[in-house]
Amino acid sequence: MPNMEFETIVYRGWKDCLRLSNNDIELVVSVGLGPRVLVCRRPGGVNFMKNFDEELADVKRDEWQSYGGHRLWHAPEIWPRTYYPDVDPVEYDWDGSVLHLRCAAEKTTGLRKEIDIALDASGPGVTLRHRIYNENAWAVAFSPWCLTVMAAGGELFVPQEPYVPHGKETGESFDYARPLVLWQFTNMADPRFTWGERFIRMRQDDRCESKQKFGALVKSGLAAYVLDAEVFVKRFGYDPAAAYPDNGCNAEFFTMPGFLEIESLGALAPVEPGCCACNDERWELHPFDPAGDAETQLHRLGL
Repeated sequence: MPNMEFETIVYRGWKDCLRLSNNDIELVVSVGLGPRVLVCRRPGGVNFMKNFDEELADVKRDEWQSYGGHRLWHAPEIWPRTYYPDVDPVEYDWDGSVLHLRCAAEKTTGLRKEIDIALDASGPGVTLRHRIYNENAWAVAFSPWCLTVMAAGGELFVPQEPYVPHGKETGESFDYARPLVLWQFTNMADPRFTWGERFIRMRQDDRCESKQKFGALVKSGLAAYVLDAEVFVKRFGYDPAAAYPDNGCNAEFFTMPGFLEIESLGALAPVEPGCCACNDERWELHPFDPAGDAETQLHRLGL
């Protein structure tokens, strides 16, 4: 039988944390502020989540702070709407297989967040269902935006679209593949980028001081982050009928000194009062051989 565990712990001096684990994966979730996933690792392995210790030690109740880990936002990114200081305690219940997390409605937006987290009965996988409810008396347009702040020192891999030759014959096409979205501070010549044939790669490197970001419509719904001898795989949704934020992005990626973010976005659409928008993710952790060919190993995992 799998060894499923659930307990309340103190994590890095921060009280009000929950630990979920089976034989193959461990999560630590803060319910004192957030909610946030602060730890995702294999037993004895590296924590893929970045934690900002200085912020966890000095919580500011009247302003937004990152704290690191995985969190739920709403897009498009608008100041100050998006940057609500999500520091209130979170209601939760554990039914033996799923951890249900429920926030109070944000006072300035009327939006309310929920996350359900379910570890696999066995194996290093976890499923997360993110929901944002509209508690206003009017419809609000937004996209559920799931940000995972990754620990420093790794490399991101985002699959390119399959190659199709240009032309009018069978197996050829004149159609575009997908949007690739850049920000005004994005520098495509930055040495952290590799614009490859099979993958777009972006390294986290503390020696590079600037911020970099790109977004894309990732139809495969996959991205991976290699760190030491392991790889974190994030799987997320793609709906060809949906309109996505930021000129059509269902995924966005950001880095600066200290961390790298893997972000998935749901459809951007009006949400009626009392209704919710959802965005589901699946995480997996796998061994990785740093001396082997990275792209071949990722291809075996479905990327």
